[in-house]
Amino acid sequence: MCKPALATALFSTISFLLGGITSLVSGFLGMKIATYANARTTLEVRKGVGKAFITAFRSGAIMGFLLVANGLLVLYIAINVFKVYYGDDWEGLFEAITGYGLRGSSMALLGRVGGGIYTKAADVGADLVGKVERNIPEDDPRNPTVIADNVGDNVGDIADMGSDLFGSYAESYCASLVVASISSFGVNHELIAMMYPLIVSSVGIIVCLLTTLFATDSFEIKAVKEIEPALKKQLIISTALIFPLL
Repeated sequence: MCKPALATALFSTISFLLGGITSLVSGFLGMKIATYANARTTLEVRKGVGKAFITAFRSGAIMGFLLVANGLLVLYIAINVFKVYYGDDWEGLFEAITGYGLRGSSMALLGRVGGGIYTKAADVGADLVGKVERNIPEDDPRNPTVIADNVGDNVGDIADMGSDLFGSYAESYCASLVVASISSFGVNHELIAMMYPLIVSSVGIIVCLLTTLFATDSFEIKAVKEIEPALKKQLIISTALIFPLL
């Protein structure tokens, strides 16, 4: 059996790596889906704004569900695996789990900074060559640097944003679990009580899954101006549903 300090270091390293892998997988899948969704949305817009909205909305929702579900699943598995060693030592267990949130935050930092530099460099380069030197309109296919500009948009607006959201998500998980482990509110530190933060997120996934049906199937979008009210109705419905469940 490892010494407590060595065990905490080992398990923290494992959770640190798990956080990085989860963030990478979520960002990669989201960017992969987005590139396909762009083309499909362009094809669907020929059938009307409503069809294009449904395609774009469902494609965007995939990354949200992937990010939350992957983060929740990996964290739950890690907690149960670490519990084999720690037993009822919740403080030690969740101290080791904090590496998960730390890696999510560091991925977000590096992604935002590195991706932002690349995105802006590609954008400025495309504009300088196209508009200034060749008098070519923005995003014109005759300008090869438009490809780099579009890649930068995908990296900055999808992958980096996803890693940023995952970082905040993982941090909130780990912080709430650490607070729960050092509290003494009469729940005897039972597993179901300690997992309450994860249960909240699980309920949120189910509610959001039901709410997406309202946005795509209950409101028929016929004009661009109807998109914003449909999204606002979705926010109101999800808020109304999740409060009684919590």
